[in-house]
Amino acid sequence: MSYLTKKINPILYLRSWQRHRKITLYVKKEDTDENVVPKKIIAIRREDQSVWERRAPFSPSNVSKLVRQGVTVIVQPSNRRAYPMQSYINAGAIVQEDISEASVIFGVKQTPIDLLIPNKTYCFFSHTIKAQEANMPMLDAILAKNIRLIDYEKLMDDAGNRVVAFGKYAGVAGMINILHGLGLRLLALGHHTPFMHIGPAHNYRNSSMARQAIRDAGYEIALGMMPRSLGPLTFIFTGSGNVSQGSQEIFHELPHEYVPPEMLRKVAEHGSPNKIYGCEVRRRHHLVRRIGGGYDPQEYEEHPERYISTFAQTIAPYTSVLVNCIYWAVDSPKLLTIPDAKHLLLPSHTPWLPKSIGAPALPHRMLGICDISADPGGSIEFMNECTTIDTPFCLYDADRNKDTKSFKGPGVLVCSIDNMPTQLPRESTDFFGDLLFPYTEDILRSDATKPLEEHNFSPVVQGAIITSNGKLTPPFEYINELRMANTRCRHTVDGGEPQTSVVILGSGLVSAPVVEYLSRDKNIAVTIASQIKEEADVLAEKYGARAEYLQANDEEALHSLAARSRLLISLLPYDLHGTVAKACINAGAHMVTASYVRPEVQELHNTAKEAGVTLLNEVGLDPGIDHLLALECIHDIQNHGGRVDSFISYCGGLPAAEFSDNALRYKFSWNPRGVLLNTISGAKYLSRGQIVEVLGGGELMSVARELDFLPGFAFEGFPNRDSTIYSSLYGIEDAHTMFRGTIRYKGFAETIKAMQLFGFIDPNPHPSLHPEGPNITWRQFACELLGLMDQSIFYENLRTRLAERIGSTGAQALESLGLLSDDLIVKCGTPLDTISLYLSKKLQLEKDETDFVVLRHELGVTWSDGRKELREVTMTVRGDPASHTAMARTVGLPTAIAAKMVLDGEIQERGVVLPFSPGVYKSLLSRLRADGITAKETSRPLN
Repeated sequence: MSYLTKKINPILYLRSWQRHRKITLYVKKEDTDENVVPKKIIAIRREDQSVWERRAPFSPSNVSKLVRQGVTVIVQPSNRRAYPMQSYINAGAIVQEDISEASVIFGVKQTPIDLLIPNKTYCFFSHTIKAQEANMPMLDAILAKNIRLIDYEKLMDDAGNRVVAFGKYAGVAGMINILHGLGLRLLALGHHTPFMHIGPAHNYRNSSMARQAIRDAGYEIALGMMPRSLGPLTFIFTGSGNVSQGSQEIFHELPHEYVPPEMLRKVAEHGSPNKIYGCEVRRRHHLVRRIGGGYDPQEYEEHPERYISTFAQTIAPYTSVLVNCIYWAVDSPKLLTIPDAKHLLLPSHTPWLPKSIGAPALPHRMLGICDISADPGGSIEFMNECTTIDTPFCLYDADRNKDTKSFKGPGVLVCSIDNMPTQLPRESTDFFGDLLFPYTEDILRSDATKPLEEHNFSPVVQGAIITSNGKLTPPFEYINELRMANTRCRHTVDGGEPQTSVVILGSGLVSAPVVEYLSRDKNIAVTIASQIKEEADVLAEKYGARAEYLQANDEEALHSLAARSRLLISLLPYDLHGTVAKACINAGAHMVTASYVRPEVQELHNTAKEAGVTLLNEVGLDPGIDHLLALECIHDIQNHGGRVDSFISYCGGLPAAEFSDNALRYKFSWNPRGVLLNTISGAKYLSRGQIVEVLGGGELMSVARELDFLPGFAFEGFPNRDSTIYSSLYGIEDAHTMFRGTIRYKGFAETIKAMQLFGFIDPNPHPSLHPEGPNITWRQFACELLGLMDQSIFYENLRTRLAERIGSTGAQALESLGLLSDDLIVKCGTPLDTISLYLSKKLQLEKDETDFVVLRHELGVTWSDGRKELREVTMTVRGDPASHTAMARTVGLPTAIAAKMVLDGEIQERGVVLPFSPGVYKSLLSRLRADGITAKETSRPLN
């Protein structure tokens, strides 16, 4: 009689039946024979890694087969599984919370650390084989608890092909999702398309329902209902495995035509909008040897590091939607790097991108990326975190901004859900369980309490064992090395998360904005190294950084700092950059500096490149922001068919006009020695086709000329260094004029000439200024420079003699600066170093004073129709007494931004690097503008 006729509670009966069945499994008879084989008990754990996770490693039909083979199957209760618990009970499973009796525990995704049971064998996707940082604590717990871990991802046949995977349904779900997202993205860009009628994968009961919706969209496409303004759409599928096959099965529901990679450009130019074009890309299509070219599949398998990918150059420019289905190994080339993405996502000027009618033009050809591989930082490098089923899409733009709240705006739509198959949970579970079932008997041999050597696993299972008996198995010991490499130059502060170590050399005014910007990212640990430890301590306390004492010329200490860092920012005097660069190369750390490239640094280009080190220079103000604004304007002119005939630029940091109340009309917010040394340097520029050279030693101040571009300001300017080299660096070799100069208030040049004539800007040692010599006053030193033996000369006569030497105006200027006073000199060896120290104190900005930065570009342009135009770019920045000087902000902020771009992989060029590529200068300018540093551009016709 059934429990229904007896009117017995069905749940109580079910539990009683389960208990009875469980007992009979162990007490068939009183048998104490030691040779009896122990019962095989496995468990299917409840998935708790995501609220969306509805898959299981085995379906009820798989469980039924296991039970018939004498295996006890315990299933943890879960109402979230796609298959209800009753289906597993009907299949003969025991549903209970406690799974500790099982010797092997099967799951799908990672297991929480606190739920790992010691001395068991676990089977699941651990995501540890690339030393993924997020899962290293779990791996440590697995080792500590003596767990034998079998990772589905490494169940492979003799050919290295995975034999157990959800791959096909990852591809199916991913393709459905990206078609859904594409419809929303195109609508946001102003284009209604048939893709709007396709929903996300999890909205469908099964893939058959999704396929029907896609067929309906395909019917409309075939009828010509795609906006012609979009042009032909190309879908690129990377790889040919299960994931790619699943994706392409869905793609086949659309009207389509396949083309080889070499035809993609032709498709982009002449393809039909009444169908969708597909292209399956294999390794041979984009992988070539770094040296010599060509592709050898066997060599690539053994030495992937010898190869590079040309995908970004030969395939990506013609891609509308990239469906990435490939497995990426650590040493393998990346399909798209961060710099590649910057280039691809800049506004397109390709002729095959149609002009839109009645809607905004498409920003670039690449509209979407479905990264089904979901490998953060892997083959799609800028995809450094997965999206989720809750938030399946994000817009990623060329400036690395991510927008998960809107489909409108710049960038490419990215879908990278790491549990795609769970959106089709029943089909995925059936598919996966059927693949796993043949290996279950082999896995059930595992006893985690016994040495691995006592087992006789098949090669497929043996190769998937990551840990056993508290250790990584030999094939996976490399994980420790990867972990060490991943944590190099990272340390933990106050028990927090690991941080990337950055050292800032120097603690002057410019250092503060650098520290402030980098400290916004809590994953960066900043150390300020300075010989003025008190300054460094103040900065460190304000921004939560560390401070260390460092003598700039202590090479051993410098090497030690570099060895503990991932990147050094050198704000030291520029003659020390060569030493810093060598230390960085030896330690494998990158270097960033705001200064011009020194010859001794340039000589290290090849060495740095071979060491994989970036030495990034000229990312301050001048050089720095001047480059960025110049290139932006030049490239805009060239992209619209214009020719740059002349380029004239001035830049300078000044006190605000109301505080320029001294003979130099200047106050120092930057290294005084550098300012003064530049005044005795030579210069070279191109003027109307003629090379003009200004000799060093003092001629520079004689060629200063008045500037009137800002009404109300009395400026003067003089040439700065060698301007001619920038004709080629800026890509304007045909320009007849190339001039880069320095701005000062009128009167600066006259006073500097007086100081030069008198000998105050002499870089050579002077015996009277030796630090160990007798004390001397400025008046006494002036007498020495005038050749006066009698230093008791009347002051009036001293002033007269000085006027005879350098002129009355110059004499008055030096007198007003206190250079004839009876104050003792702080001697620094040379007149240049001594006067630099003196003026740094004498002419420093006071507490409530501020400074002023001015930058001006003037570009003469000829357009294709013969019109001539003058483009003017003007930037003015005023300092804030409550925070940073204008000079500190405009030098320090771009330096800090550039350093972070190197850390984040946005700048990957190695060797000596300048910020001249569009992907670099556009990002720098974008972030500077976001921080309030902007420029105004105007134009006017030229007669």
